[in-house]
Amino acid sequence: MKRPDPIRAARKTGLTAIFGLVAMLTFVSHAGAGDVVMLASGDQLEGKLFKETSEAVFLDIGYDVIKIPREQIQSIEKESDKVKEDAADSSYARNVNQTTDLYRTGDLPPASLEELSDRLGEGVVMVKSPSGLGSGFVIHEDGYVITNFHVIENETQLSVHIFRKDGGVFRNEKIEDVRIIAVNPFMDLALIKFDVPKDLDITVMHLAEGRPLTEGDVVFAIGNPLGLERTVSRGIISKKNRAEQGLTYVQTTTQINPGNSGGPLFNERGEVIGVTNMGYLFAEGLNFAIPITYVIDFLKNRDAYAYDQDNPNSGYQYLEAPTRQDDSPPLFLLPKASNPGKNEPTSG
Repeated sequence: MKRPDPIRAARKTGLTAIFGLVAMLTFVSHAGAGDVVMLASGDQLEGKLFKETSEAVFLDIGYDVIKIPREQIQSIEKESDKVKEDAADSSYARNVNQTTDLYRTGDLPPASLEELSDRLGEGVVMVKSPSGLGSGFVIHEDGYVITNFHVIENETQLSVHIFRKDGGVFRNEKIEDVRIIAVNPFMDLALIKFDVPKDLDITVMHLAEGRPLTEGDVVFAIGNPLGLERTVSRGIISKKNRAEQGLTYVQTTTQINPGNSGGPLFNERGEVIGVTNMGYLFAEGLNFAIPITYVIDFLKNRDAYAYDQDNPNSGYQYLEAPTRQDDSPPLFLLPKASNPGKNEPTSG
């Protein structure tokens, strides 16, 4: 006797028969792969969506194609959507290490510039003072921001502008309660802090601690040159350790203009490798960033650079020497070889 085909039987008897065969259909479909149709009954079918209309969907389960009325479908999870979701998940850092020195590190996979600028955009801020503006980036979920010292130099009335993503568009939101935590004028670094709005899911940057740099590596910056919000510029590392005024800098072809100062310089993983701080206005492609190693050292020793409101340049101060009143040549006290126990003034 020929055994009946359960699929054809389901077609004849209607959707009720399909519900009774869900377990078998799931078994014959490709387990854990393909599109998933969740039925109103709470059961689900897996397969490949063959066709969709306004009245029904057609699901290929491997042996045959089933027609499922729309009114009996609770939801549809397409494989293509799951692939996109998995790709988005892969952009997040793994092995995240939140240090006690306010910064974090992690393993981030390379991604496209479009993906990185979209994901990191909310973590780059604009720092404003009565005398000008610059950029900065969030390093801690409590609102700690790294920027350049020269952005806030001699200023105490600061504001931070965050760019909150709303429906695919970034919205400028001003925060006025900003405190200066630490400054190091010699390295041109400053640590400031703002109160994070309760409804803000803040974006925190990862620092590229221990990540080697190579000339030719592709890098990019996000900042606010001349007040043009969230400008993205791209370039390469021209020199990973260019000496300038006793310090080393990362030289890059990435465009840096007034307003970029204090912003992050990223690698292709979206990790911060430096803080943009200077460039030549009349020489294209000659721009510089403070290496991330200096930033990490600054954060680890932030107590030594703690800001003092009575000394806006705390952490770096040279007192001017008093002016000499006597025009005669200075006298130096030198010991005589014949009488080392007695010193007499000798003209120098």
